[in-house]
Amino acid sequence: MLTVSKNRPLLTTITGSLPRPGWFGANLQGRPFSLAMTDVAFREQYADGVASFLTDQTRAGLDLLTDGDARCDCDVGGRSWFGYPAERLNGLSGHHVGRGGTASSRDKQPGDLMFEVLETRVLPKVVGPISRGPLEYARVWKSAQRLTRKPVKFGAISGQMVATSVYDTHYKDRRRLIMALSEAMNAELTELAGAGCQVIQIEEPAIHGMVGVDDKEVSSDFLVEAFNREVAGLRAKTEVWAHTCWGNPAAQRTETKRRFYTPALPYFNKLDVDVVTFEAADNGGDEIADFAKAIGDDKKICIGVISHRTLQVERPDDVADLIRRALKVIPKERLIISTDCGFGRQGMSRLHAFYKMVSLVRGTNIVRRELGLEEADVLAADPAGALI
Repeated sequence: MLTVSKNRPLLTTITGSLPRPGWFGANLQGRPFSLAMTDVAFREQYADGVASFLTDQTRAGLDLLTDGDARCDCDVGGRSWFGYPAERLNGLSGHHVGRGGTASSRDKQPGDLMFEVLETRVLPKVVGPISRGPLEYARVWKSAQRLTRKPVKFGAISGQMVATSVYDTHYKDRRRLIMALSEAMNAELTELAGAGCQVIQIEEPAIHGMVGVDDKEVSSDFLVEAFNREVAGLRAKTEVWAHTCWGNPAAQRTETKRRFYTPALPYFNKLDVDVVTFEAADNGGDEIADFAKAIGDDKKICIGVISHRTLQVERPDDVADLIRRALKVIPKERLIISTDCGFGRQGMSRLHAFYKMVSLVRGTNIVRRELGLEEADVLAADPAGALI
């Protein structure tokens, strides 16, 4: 169900994560969010950190905000993206040292940054039936939404992505594990939607990552089935997005060779979501026409116009050019503008991330002006606020 993006051509947002302020050093360290918020030092740092994320996005002129994934600990290579749910779901316990799931078959070796990233994937083992634990997504979202009148999107890792990294000693069957995780996540996300969250973004289906790795699993539609089980019933309550990208651990691609969305697009079109997001900046928009052909009119298409893998801040004119290319094949009513992926906590500085957000909106404003659409107020670009 379209909520925030309804009747909003060229809505702007970011994927989710933002670099932490230097003073935000406190971590959850496996604690339930509600328990950690009784800690005076953590509560102050967390609340101030989220407020700074929201302020930066508002100054940049974004329409749809995120909480910067502030709940995720500042771990090596974004480990906490997996760690937050894995440390809180019932049925997972202890820890496993090693590259579990599909990671062990990837082409990583000593001397490669991704090898070191994989060394940090120390996560719990699956030791019993999986069910909801103290994920507390609704509490986490509310702690951000109460700080702003603008809508705050909540992004959550998918169950099938968690399955790629935990060590299963209970189900001993990948499909049973994924479905159990999907069912647990659905219960949590249903509560989040009921709490009033207007946009829920699931990150992400494993479909495109498994093409060429396990084509049988993809072609059987099992991953589509599992994803749709995870979001079952949500579209009746809120706007549902599926975020897709080619990785973001320490701002790296997960594969050494460039891969393409095209073989996976028919499966993305079967997802029970309102919006599908794609990388478009890092690959120069090469597959935009394919997105337009494959994704049906019942879904909006969100393209990344800003790369999370480079420190060079994109120029507004270049952002505008990429949007114009997309508008040749995607109606403005169906097009959403975002980043390829999150900016992470380790990949770049706050300064880089902030000006990338500003450039995203300035570039979108160029196209809005050409189309006669209302432009966003970019406070950061107002000459009246310049100090020199």
